[in-house]
Amino acid sequence: MIKEIVKEEFATDLAEGAVLVDFYSKTCGPCKMLDFILKDIDKTYGEQVKIIKVDFEAYPDLIEKYNVEGYPTLVMFKDGKEISRKSGLQQKPVITKMIEEAI
Repeated sequence: MIKEIVKEEFATDLAEGAVLVDFYSKTCGPCKMLDFILKDIDKTYGEQVKIIKVDFEAYPDLIEKYNVEGYPTLVMFKDGKEISRKSGLQQKPVITKMIEEAI
């Protein structure tokens, strides 16, 4: 399941299970390409992992809290704890490996 962040639900969403957070910008070319990859991954892992998209410009407090330095940045959480992070445009096998390590 891919969803845009709902700030009030963010902590709850991270607390349980495997969650991939995509910190992105609407004006970023690589972010747009990553969106296509994430939609493809969602078809395979939709029930096993939540994918949450966090707009870099709209949520500077979350960017600071999670020490995100650029976009796109993918952060994989398992039961509320960060287990891996990748910056820049990533290919499907790299993202799949992040998910496999979390589920």
